[in-house]
Amino acid sequence: MLASTAAATLELQRADAASNENLLNSEAVLHDPRIPADGNPNGDLTIVEYFDYRCLSCKQLNYLLQKIAREDEHVRLVFKDWPVFGGISIYMARVALAAKFQNKFLEAHNALISLRRAPRERNVLASLAGAGIDISRLKRDLSIHKKEINAILARNQQQAAAFGFEGTPGLIIEQLRVPGVFNTRDFKKFIAEARAATNAN
Repeated sequence: MLASTAAATLELQRADAASNENLLNSEAVLHDPRIPADGNPNGDLTIVEYFDYRCLSCKQLNYLLQKIAREDEHVRLVFKDWPVFGGISIYMARVALAAKFQNKFLEAHNALISLRRAPRERNVLASLAGAGIDISRLKRDLSIHKKEINAILARNQQQAAAFGFEGTPGLIIEQLRVPGVFNTRDFKKFIAEARAATNAN
């Protein structure tokens, strides 16, 4: 499925009646409607990150992704929770996804990815409250939407495994699987390659 290059070209299927349920079709990977997007919602290029809130590299990468989105107004960002560290990471992923039911997913994401000390449930909730999230409603949504939240996390896990990611962060830029964490110049190079590959199709 993946070419053996540094930035491997993906053979993502275009969604159609036959492939809508395919785990790695381009709609499922790039445009999952259950996961809100940051940046330009109508951008011509999507960056997908599979991440864990306790991953230090993910915290560093978040700053770079936000910078890229500010500088390139045609970039769309999708953050896919992949809590590889287990325990509190799973809890953080679940509460972030629960926050989307009050239209606060991105606020929750930015609050949790910014936590510096070892997270505990109490300071996770305090951080979310500080970001303007209704904690009482969050707890209700965690229960009411438990099945959907678990399904999203399971799908993210399955996609990350199918792509061959061995840990966080895992990056997809349109049709490219990008290894490692890069500086701004590297990122811009991969974005240019992804746009060129997309335009060539």
